[in-house]
Amino acid sequence: MKRRSFVGQAGIAGVLAAGVAPAVHAQQAIRWRLASSFPKQLDTIFGAADVFTKKVSEITSGKFQISVHAGGELMPPFAVVDGVQNASVEMAHTAPYYFVGKDETFAIGSAIPFGLNSRQMSAWMYEGNGLKLMREFYAKYNIVNFPGGNTGAQMGGWFRKPIKSLADMKGLKMRIGGFAGRVIERLGSIPQNLPGGELYQALEKGQLDAAEWVGPYDDLKLGLYKVAPFYHYPGWWEGGPQLDFFINQKAWDSLPAEYKAAVEAAASHAHVMMQARYDARNPAALKQLVAANAKLTVMPKDVMKAAYKESMAIYSELNGKNPNWKKVYDDYRKFLSDEVSWFRFTEATFDRFMQYDAEK
Repeated sequence: MKRRSFVGQAGIAGVLAAGVAPAVHAQQAIRWRLASSFPKQLDTIFGAADVFTKKVSEITSGKFQISVHAGGELMPPFAVVDGVQNASVEMAHTAPYYFVGKDETFAIGSAIPFGLNSRQMSAWMYEGNGLKLMREFYAKYNIVNFPGGNTGAQMGGWFRKPIKSLADMKGLKMRIGGFAGRVIERLGSIPQNLPGGELYQALEKGQLDAAEWVGPYDDLKLGLYKVAPFYHYPGWWEGGPQLDFFINQKAWDSLPAEYKAAVEAAASHAHVMMQARYDARNPAALKQLVAANAKLTVMPKDVMKAAYKESMAIYSELNGKNPNWKKVYDDYRKFLSDEVSWFRFTEATFDRFMQYDAEK
């Protein structure tokens, strides 16, 4: 008994000496601000930031507090990269592809047309070279990134009139995020990049002919079906769009090791929770939309083919003129090729059976 008691006490003493268990409790209180690119009404995509900050507080026994601010509260929704880079805020939650105007490489950290799906994107980030390569790129902007959610494959958006062929894309004014705008521009459309909170009014007034956002759960909240009833699918530009938590490099470097570990754990938790919520809530929301006379409409194959062709052409052009893009995209493309080959034998075959043949 004495020996066991001694070992137990020595073990505890060792832990205390190493500063492991009680280290968080001994740390100073820290307060940060997080600027989101999303409105509060979208509780799933905006809510990922709340999930993250609550988990950070929980892990650190309330010592590390991060306040969440919806798009427009502290800065415009599409200004959050500048805010983090310039240390106006310590961190942000956003979709990196919003910032392709700075460098097209931002898009690879989120979604590019005909790219990785959500599971494949997580695999590239956590087990491939994705996180390493994107962090090297974001370092140019004084940013450290953590995956911060994924919506899964998105819908193709709401249209005032149905798209029946490639010809219907000519002159179409469409809200479309990130890199995909460059693709539809080559199809003859006119891309617009508006925050989610402005879409209903723009469609209602005819300033837009179409708008994409995420999928049924968010789209139902935005009410877009009331002003643009044709709901096209799939969103070929967003097979697995990842969101990120962006943290100012100096703010990150100043954190104690225990708080850094809390941020990493909380980000992973929020990353998983976002897609789980979308996958759980989208089916019921889609039924509600159909009951409200939304007209589900598949994207014409000639549109898909033309969009794929133009996407590949753009990627080839960027490989020749943007070294940041080429460095990341070369690795991304190889990973995508391997993943598509693998999923063909497993996920795709299983899904096709369950969707079309299981009940026949």
